[in-house]
Amino acid sequence: MKIAYITYAGDIKYSGANGFNENSDLLPYLQNKGLDIEATIWDDPTVDWTKYDVALLKTPWDYHQKIDVFKAWLDKIESLNIRLLNDYKVVRWNLDKHYLKEIIADGFDVIPSAFLAQGWQGDLYPLFEALKTDTIIIKPCVSGGSKNTIVVHKDEAADCYDKVVALLTDGDYIVQPLMNEVQNGEWSYTFFNGQYSHTILKKPKAGDFRVQQIYGGSIDPLYPSEEEIAHAATYVAQYARDCLYARVDGLMVNGHFVLMELELIEPYLYLSYGENAVEKYYQAILAQIN
Repeated sequence: MKIAYITYAGDIKYSGANGFNENSDLLPYLQNKGLDIEATIWDDPTVDWTKYDVALLKTPWDYHQKIDVFKAWLDKIESLNIRLLNDYKVVRWNLDKHYLKEIIADGFDVIPSAFLAQGWQGDLYPLFEALKTDTIIIKPCVSGGSKNTIVVHKDEAADCYDKVVALLTDGDYIVQPLMNEVQNGEWSYTFFNGQYSHTILKKPKAGDFRVQQIYGGSIDPLYPSEEEIAHAATYVAQYARDCLYARVDGLMVNGHFVLMELELIEPYLYLSYGENAVEKYYQAILAQIN
């Protein structure tokens, strides 16, 4: 069974954390385990997709910059009966942050959210009232790595208005309160085939809200209680039960986990932070393809 390890043509230097690179180190590990797997750039026009049985999404980190091309690529490889990990239906659902509406409607705890449609030219002030905050964070519904994400304070809303309107010419956006709890760290639970693997805590540098390492954020392993793991697992059981991988990102608010995002397409898995996590990932792949 031939597997395409899906990556992209950009700079993958940010795929390393804690001395382990989830491209240059992980791929040889899987190959040494006997998998017939090779790195494949998802939008490389020279790729012969007919030779693959499985496409393993790992680091197609530019898909959100050319979302229509990515959707067409999904259609193409699906038409060739190539199995996608994670599944096509799940990936398409997870492409756009409007999926959070469904999770909210189902009664799960999610950071309060509002949505602005492309072309929006409305009033910012009602958003502060609706979200019960003096500071909002506005980000694209199709995005990654905090790209085109801005923070707007209520007393600066008038000055930021033109910038927000300009952003909205390019697509739909989600608006959420900038939670003070971000400074305490973002919890990321990782699951393989519905089974818990490990958790990390991502903290932004002082004065920032972005937890990514490229913006100065820090990462540490975290050891949640069984009760906390079970709570995170409810999101996976409902929306990612059969997924090879799932990352559940959120904040602790008044001692209770609240979802920020459910990452089911190309999340960084922080494999070096979990005990035997690389082997667990490999075993999860085996279980899927066998």
